Amino acid sequence: MKTAILAGATGLIGSKLLELLLNEDAYSRVVALSRKKLAVSNVKLLNLVVDFDNLQNYSSLLKGDDVFCCLGTTIKEAGSKDAFRKVDYDYPVSLAKTTHQEGARQFLLVSALGANKNSSIFYNRVKGEVQEAVEKMEFEGLHIFQPSLLLGLRVKKRTGEYLGKMVMNTFGFFIPEKYKAIESVKVARSMLTIANRQKQGTFIYESGELQSF
Repeated sequence: MKTAILAGATGLIGSKLLELLLNEDAYSRVVALSRKKLAVSNVKLLNLVVDFDNLQNYSSLLKGDDVFCCLGTTIKEAGSKDAFRKVDYDYPVSLAKTTHQEGARQFLLVSALGANKNSSIFYNRVKGEVQEAVEKMEFEGLHIFQPSLLLGLRVKKRTGEYLGKMVMNTFGFFIPEKYKAIESVKVARSMLTIANRQKQGTFIYESGELQSF
């Protein structure tokens, strides 16, 4: 039986993934990292309230097999580019480094469609940079998920996402599968399914491929 480590359990994808992990027989333990206590109770769940700025201080508690990183924000929510970079780059890299040192075999990272370290778009550039940084750590299996616009109920509404969904609903027929909005639960399902395959190497899954889940 395996131990799963999940960061970002309160987000669109992470919250769905937490439910799936707690109901997955392959995992006897799920360690969920959060800034505040989760409103979830389960015999398999260990909820660690952590300071992501000092994640290395919790290294002894971060021993697991598969690490699921669903951390992410927007520049608007973060308040600045520097604050955004901290959540979308520093925290995932710190999580990868700490768990790799503690023996994790697989790292499953939620990135974004269009991620490219050379992009002129700051958001896409940061996503590309974090992919590159984690790849250098040489996990047995690194799986990078690049969803398009996410569909699902958020606690906080995002105006840009709302407008994007309106466009998708109106013109979705003409939009290639790769760029269509995707239900967050599909991304969560794909992460769990692929983790269970235990494939070695580095793999990138674009949004169109994730639609099948």
